[in-house]
Amino acid sequence: MRRYGKHTDEDDIRVRPSRRGTRPRTHTRPKHEDAAEGLVLTVDRGRLTCLVEGRTVTAMKARELGRKGVVVGDRVAVVGDLSGAKDTLARIVRVEERTSVLRRTADDNDPYERVIVANADQLAIVTALADPEPRPRLIDRCLVAAFDAGLEPLLVLTKSDLAPARPLLETYAPLGVRHVVTSREGLAEGTGAESVRELMRGQVTVCVGHSGVGKTTLVNALVPRRQRATGDVNAVTGRGRHTTTSALALPLPPSTTGEDGWVIDTPGVRSFGLNHIQLSRVIHAFPDLEEGAALCPRGCSHNEPGCALDAWVADGHADAARLHSLRRLLGTRERREGD
Repeated sequence: MRRYGKHTDEDDIRVRPSRRGTRPRTHTRPKHEDAAEGLVLTVDRGRLTCLVEGRTVTAMKARELGRKGVVVGDRVAVVGDLSGAKDTLARIVRVEERTSVLRRTADDNDPYERVIVANADQLAIVTALADPEPRPRLIDRCLVAAFDAGLEPLLVLTKSDLAPARPLLETYAPLGVRHVVTSREGLAEGTGAESVRELMRGQVTVCVGHSGVGKTTLVNALVPRRQRATGDVNAVTGRGRHTTTSALALPLPPSTTGEDGWVIDTPGVRSFGLNHIQLSRVIHAFPDLEEGAALCPRGCSHNEPGCALDAWVADGHADAARLHSLRRLLGTRERREGD
């Protein structure tokens, strides 16, 4: 066996060509200026369903996007086979800048945030009045997440045929949150959905709530042509069973005025962690208190001795119930949802 030294000058040594060829590597990436605009409707095991030029197209994330996540509601640039035919696959090569992002963490100690949807305008917090019982702390957490993300909150109370809505509505009246009350009978007949639909016109609304509150039943009533599976509440635990496993964006039926909108159904949540939330931003949802908060000491939590908001309310600049609601929301991270 012939052996060669480190500095051999033999001319009969065979050099194997590189499998990658001789083309020099470059970090320049194509700009894909001819890419079509798309909207991500749902994500399932690495495959993304997008609406592109009125067609439903299955796509995958391009390698050049790296670890950048793509979620429901994202506006994306798509190339490849855009016919939407069976067994075709396009590529998402760019994610456009997001106007809003709704996030949550598994719990308040989890450092990893999960993006629920992008580019939504409104957060519909769906809560049953009974079966299962309302969880005000979870509602509070969703409100904090909505205020932090810059979304308009909407409280949707279901199953009003089982319990009255007034006690829960009185709790949130000082916040001025819009609300709508529905019943199982009204949604089944198709008459109860119209009042909800009108509050969603012209907006992208994401529905959030824990399992069993009737969230998917509501979405089925809002978009009758697209029926998703629903489930019952477990009689032993009092909790709902997960039937929706992935978020899905659906277009609302057009109205007589031509206004449309989108509703996004999401899987039921058992918890809504706020570890990623900067609670200092929640004050922006209280314009009647925000001016008074500017007089607070540096780093004030707004729930401690010396907080200027007490004097602000005492002087008549804001209602005491509003300050109580603010402090309740700011304290959500110190309490568990079920407390």
